[in-house]
Amino acid sequence: MRSRSVLPWFLTAFVAMGSLSAEPAQPPYDVLILNGRVMDGSGNPWLRGDVGIRGGRVVAVGRLTDARAATVIDAADRVVAPGFIDVHSHAAEGMTREALRQAQPLLAQGVTTIMANPDGGGPADLAEQRAALERGGIGPNVGLLVGHGRVRSTVMGGANREPTAEELARMRGLVRRAMEQGAFGLSSGLFYTPGSYAKTDEVIELTKVAAEFGGVYTSHIRDEGNYSLGVVAAVEEVIRIAEEAKTIGIVSHVKALGPDNWGLAHAITHRIDSARARGVQVFADQYPYEASSTSLAAALLPDGVVAPTSKQLAAPAGLPADQQAIVQRAQQVATENLRRRGGAGAIMIAHYRPEPALEGQSLEQIAADRKQPAVRTALDLIARQSPSIVSFNMSEEDIAELMEQPYTMTSSDGGLVAMGEGKPHPRNYGSFARKLSRYVRERRIITLEQALRSMTSLPATVFGLKDRGVIREGSIADIVVFDPAKVVERSTYTDPHQLAEGMAHVLVNGEPVIANGKFTSARPGKVLRR
Repeated sequence: MRSRSVLPWFLTAFVAMGSLSAEPAQPPYDVLILNGRVMDGSGNPWLRGDVGIRGGRVVAVGRLTDARAATVIDAADRVVAPGFIDVHSHAAEGMTREALRQAQPLLAQGVTTIMANPDGGGPADLAEQRAALERGGIGPNVGLLVGHGRVRSTVMGGANREPTAEELARMRGLVRRAMEQGAFGLSSGLFYTPGSYAKTDEVIELTKVAAEFGGVYTSHIRDEGNYSLGVVAAVEEVIRIAEEAKTIGIVSHVKALGPDNWGLAHAITHRIDSARARGVQVFADQYPYEASSTSLAAALLPDGVVAPTSKQLAAPAGLPADQQAIVQRAQQVATENLRRRGGAGAIMIAHYRPEPALEGQSLEQIAADRKQPAVRTALDLIARQSPSIVSFNMSEEDIAELMEQPYTMTSSDGGLVAMGEGKPHPRNYGSFARKLSRYVRERRIITLEQALRSMTSLPATVFGLKDRGVIREGSIADIVVFDPAKVVERSTYTDPHQLAEGMAHVLVNGEPVIANGKFTSARPGKVLRR
């Protein structure tokens, strides 16, 4: 009797188990990348392998050929690497505009994370900026810095003096608040006003606040050429700030600007090497171009030199003595600074709202058309509205030496602008692609392993981007898949509005933003907190 009661129960359970086993199993991965040459970002050579992603993180790396996933990507023997990190970017403001939120010029290069608010800029209160970025979604991730220049102007306006004790305390408070809001460190632009008004001791005191939270100090140094104290002394200032504040110091977009200073890359690297040898944490970042970009006023009339008005320039002889002195002073300073930058032929107008037809022309061309000296033409343009410029002022030898250093990260110094808006520096569209194509593939200045490390694990380590910049189990799935032979920068100085090519797949936080070479509609980026 007992056996009769047990048998039906056993058969029922067996049938139930069979029906359960017949249910389709859930895919173990959200995304599976197969058949790749995995370069983990550390600088090691590639290894063939597969990458399994779940919940926005890498959960398996190895041979996963029997695994299943909702989305399967065949890397087809292409490189699988961490997404690139742009450590000096002006793109955050553009990403608050609906048409630019996905930041396709960045994604097309493989950039999955940017560090924003460089050069001492950005808001003093980061909460509103964070909300504006998060409100409509963004393509890449964004890390925020707090800008020394903005902090100083918030407390002191445009005053050219040292802060009082009370003002310094207020500035410390603003830096502290920003760090509590998740900032990754303090940025400065000591070449620009009002940052140029600050003494080194002021910057040290504010950097110490950032350092309490583990924040870095990154600086557009006080002089990249020989405008004032000189580029070597300006690098030494960053070293001093990092050493006394006991934190990481970064020489932003490192260069030796102007023919007078070509060859000084060796002196720069010697100073950084010496500082690192004695225990100072000093790094640099660099964009791979021979031209820089700034405003014409900043290039020719720095440190608050007064720009003459159009009326003053038109008839200087009939002006009162004090106004004549303004014109003469501006002409003298602009003449010398134009020489420093390589002359009028080395200056190209990038964006000029009063006369868009001038965009893409050199200052030399414009002056010749107007039949007037280049300095007069420059001052006329500044008087109406200072144009942004592209300035050809660096040597390839210096670029190569600075790029080869193990502490040099990759950056763009680029922003986001609408397609067809002006003739911006091509770095907006091509910095990372240019480094891979020109300096790795064509000139062989550095290896692919070195280049990828400078774009991934090195910046992630320096800025404290936890679980980013590497491919390993547990890391965030910011990933690029590309053929190194096909990566190319399409943007040029005369035709800059062209996206880079060569990225077959780009994932941000595990979600494809480029799939099979085409953009998706996804905006999975996050505003990161330190």
